[in-house]
Amino acid sequence: MNTGQAAVGGRTRAVAAEAGPRPGSAAEAGGTPAVGAAPAVTAIAGGVGAARMLSGIASVVGQGSITAVVNTGDDTVLHGLHVSPDLDTVTYTLAGASNLETGWGLAGETWGVMEALAAFDAVAGQSLGWFRLGDKDLATHLYRTGRLAAGATLSQVTSDIAKRFGVEARLLPMSDERVETRVTLASGEVGFQEYFVGLGHAVPVKAVRFAGSEAARPAPGVLEAVERADIVLICPSNPVVSIGPVLAVPGVAEAVARRREATVAVSPIIAGKALKGPADRMLAELGYEPSAAGVAEMWAPYAAAIVVDNADAGLAPRIEALGVRCVVAPSVMSGPAEAAKLAEAALGAAP
Repeated sequence: MNTGQAAVGGRTRAVAAEAGPRPGSAAEAGGTPAVGAAPAVTAIAGGVGAARMLSGIASVVGQGSITAVVNTGDDTVLHGLHVSPDLDTVTYTLAGASNLETGWGLAGETWGVMEALAAFDAVAGQSLGWFRLGDKDLATHLYRTGRLAAGATLSQVTSDIAKRFGVEARLLPMSDERVETRVTLASGEVGFQEYFVGLGHAVPVKAVRFAGSEAARPAPGVLEAVERADIVLICPSNPVVSIGPVLAVPGVAEAVARRREATVAVSPIIAGKALKGPADRMLAELGYEPSAAGVAEMWAPYAAAIVVDNADAGLAPRIEALGVRCVVAPSVMSGPAEAAKLAEAALGAAP
């Protein structure tokens, strides 16, 4: 498959961390994590599934051992502001600051700006608040937009935001150049957020492409993080629109493939269904098998092992026949303890 066109997950703005100490932080561990003894983990990450997975990994090895290469294909400009949904979901979750009520944004959020903006709907002839941004969340987007306008790179701004939230993991956008996930529907091509939020991802997808990917370069540190990691992890995000854009950046797929023996994937599909979002439907609509075995086939060139849920244990022989080690473990991250157990299984699957 050409990862520059229709590739291998779906960005969902949600969270897994409880309020309190940051997952994997010294405060949670009761001291400084033994980072020196922990494996260096580089994760290829999307939104909610990745954020939950990274939270679990952090509780096992400490945030300081983690580098996350995060999808920016669903970044968008709203009200003149540069919004990076997956980067923010990962940041807020690792900071223990995510909004568990809404499933995205920051805890303790207020909505004064959105309420005031709604007063302009009649004048504008459309709903201006179809993509809701909380008041505190807006501060992140204002900062990002201002810094980018002043000449900073997305990598630099991402580092700033991570520091502001006290995140110890290294968070890298997949590229500092603009790569845009575009979705083709029966009615024509739309941006990812129009499909996912505006249309509620309720319409069939005919094709996906990553505009600008051919000319993009990996952000500084991305290739080195993959090459030097003890373990490379493909997070349980939508394979098409969360992981796909990252691999579409020239050089990234090749770097992961070179580290195949050190790479472990975690299936986002359990018993043929996505727990959240349209991954199962999108896979089927684009001609992939919406199952853990189908995901294993997609990742076989990149990962020597995959973790699948107990519900998919019967698929293990098919997966092993692909040359991919199959590890069966509970994969529903319903809370921090479950995320940590899944993280242990994924880390244990590496050679």
